Amino acid sequence: ESGITQDEAAWIRAHAAFDKVEVDEIDTSAIRLRFPPAPRSGNYPVQMSGVGKAFGAKQIFSGVDLTIERGDKIAFVGKNGEGKSTLVRCIMKELEHEGELTLGHNVSIGYFAQNQAAIEDENRTVFQTIDDVAEGEIRTKIKDLLGAFMFGGEASTKKVKVLSGGERTRLALLKLLLEPYNLLILDEPTNHLDVTSINWLENFLADFPNTVIVVSHDRHFLNQVCTYICDVDFGKISLFAGNYDFWYQSSQLALQMAKDANKKKEEKIKELQTFIQRFSANASKSRQATSRKKLLDRITLDDIKPSTRRYPYIAFTPDREAGDQLLTVEGLSKEVDGRQLLKNVSFTLKKGDKVAFVGPNGAAKTMLFKILMGEEEADEGTFKWGVTTTQTYLPSDNSAYFDDVKLNLVDWLRQYSKDPDETFVRGFLGRMLFSGEESQKRAEVLSGGERVRCMLSRMMLSGANVLIFDEPTDHLDLESITALNNGLMSFSGTILFASRDHEFTQTVANRIIEITPVGVVDRISTYDEFLSNETVKQQLAEKYKAAE
Repeated sequence: ESGITQDEAAWIRAHAAFDKVEVDEIDTSAIRLRFPPAPRSGNYPVQMSGVGKAFGAKQIFSGVDLTIERGDKIAFVGKNGEGKSTLVRCIMKELEHEGELTLGHNVSIGYFAQNQAAIEDENRTVFQTIDDVAEGEIRTKIKDLLGAFMFGGEASTKKVKVLSGGERTRLALLKLLLEPYNLLILDEPTNHLDVTSINWLENFLADFPNTVIVVSHDRHFLNQVCTYICDVDFGKISLFAGNYDFWYQSSQLALQMAKDANKKKEEKIKELQTFIQRFSANASKSRQATSRKKLLDRITLDDIKPSTRRYPYIAFTPDREAGDQLLTVEGLSKEVDGRQLLKNVSFTLKKGDKVAFVGPNGAAKTMLFKILMGEEEADEGTFKWGVTTTQTYLPSDNSAYFDDVKLNLVDWLRQYSKDPDETFVRGFLGRMLFSGEESQKRAEVLSGGERVRCMLSRMMLSGANVLIFDEPTDHLDLESITALNNGLMSFSGTILFASRDHEFTQTVANRIIEITPVGVVDRISTYDEFLSNETVKQQLAEKYKAAE
């Protein structure tokens, strides 16, 4: 048996479908061109003056003055719980608020909620769900569209209730984009989507002639799509020109300038101009190059502000350096409940390898990590760690470390510390933004992001020279993702990880291994190089075809 699932087969077909779907007889590569045009909105779809919102005695934000122009692509960024979703709900007129908030002429809002996929009628089929909203010429191309969104053939007859999380997300997005909305508000739209679907959505939104507001933790997505960053921080909301990287790096530059009090203004202006020129050159590769460059060229010294945002301090320091031979894996295979997760997986790691494991089957990557950590046994094959290696592991499901655990955070982390001194442990928690009363929280009541920060603390205390991460950015806010990203880029040891975060994978990995149903495709390269390499594409096509 090949061991390939229907979902994996659909994923394989979709790589071809995205290039070949026939929606426009002249331009068959861009299904986005055939979506129904939305009516044109007024010049200012959203205007706010003195807007504020409180829940009881807690003020979420206040004094917000914000004007969104037609065609703006804006990201709302901020810590979890700072008010991003509340601001969205005010715009959608779901919450009363202080101040004035007006929607422009002819504005029609299309909203994609985090739980949008759960809202669809579960008893309708995929085809019926899209047929309900498709109008005009697009009705004759529904099957082609469904094929491009990985619902070709029999998949279009599936009922919504049997779809996976990723399938439901794709279906809900397609349904939304077929409606003639001119203000799209998207809350974590890339959750559960694979890289092919995300790339398609990035291109669609970059070319979308109307207005987009996005709440997302996906930095690559924000960089590709957004022209403005709306920073929701400590009850204040500020708008900055540029994408996420520009906002983050310019805020760091402003912070440094604020410290350099002795520098003359002329020197600082020159430094800013050099920074903008460098950034504009990088931005020239993007689909939004012209409009983004015009925005950046207008920025003055007063426009960049140091961020008040707090970042956890994440740094992994090995107790000892590993030898050259890290790990040898030969012919690993594993079947679970009749499904072949791993088949003939072989590779050898050397010191300094930072390997991203990719591919459509998340369960396969999780199983590989569990086998390497001794939590599961392979059906066939062997693996051997080098004698100088020590490993620490962040599983995708960390509930066993926290559920029903009554310990406070100091005592929880003390279990994993070689130094039991409370001052030392509290200091470590403080670096991860658990200070004062927060360090007395019981482990069982932590949020998903807080749990991951605790697990990262545990890993840092281990002194291991090999780090293994299974979807480490899940549940983290942008500040923690950025801190982890920087920490792993600086790490001198070896890393094995799986992540759906494109930017994280691109900046951390120096080697990519894709797990297919019949082995691996292994290449020393960045993630972007792996995705675009023609030899890799051919090797993958052969592997997946052999599995059908």
